[in-house]
Amino acid sequence: MTRGELAKHGQVNRETIRYYERSGLLPLPARSEAGYRLFAPAAAQRIRFIKRAQAVGFSLDEIRTLLDLKFGQPATCGDVRGMVDTKLADIDAKISALQAMRAELTVLFDECPGGDRPTEECPILDSFAADAS
Repeated sequence: MTRGELAKHGQVNRETIRYYERSGLLPLPARSEAGYRLFAPAAAQRIRFIKRAQAVGFSLDEIRTLLDLKFGQPATCGDVRGMVDTKLADIDAKISALQAMRAELTVLFDECPGGDRPTEECPILDSFAADAS
């Protein structure tokens, strides 16, 4: 299939296909006599793999490693599980950081009277401007 057909099957745009090729996420396809790149149906499966891995938080570098575990080097489920364990720890750390940010903003929100007061009296802005010491 052509790049356009692959993009349609993979539900991505053509530039995404080009980027995946340059990044090594998609193997370089064979060319037709006219010079068109012709992708095998497996390329669409690979794009779906990439998109699903991105949807659960893996970066393209991490996805490259996952693809290598799936299609390249001999590997085990334990190798993949280790990557997922690391990703879960990263997500948990981000959730903790977001919860801390939310708690701090909630306190600031509750301290701010809102309304027509001038910004010089805004405790939120004062908090942002205060020394951290």
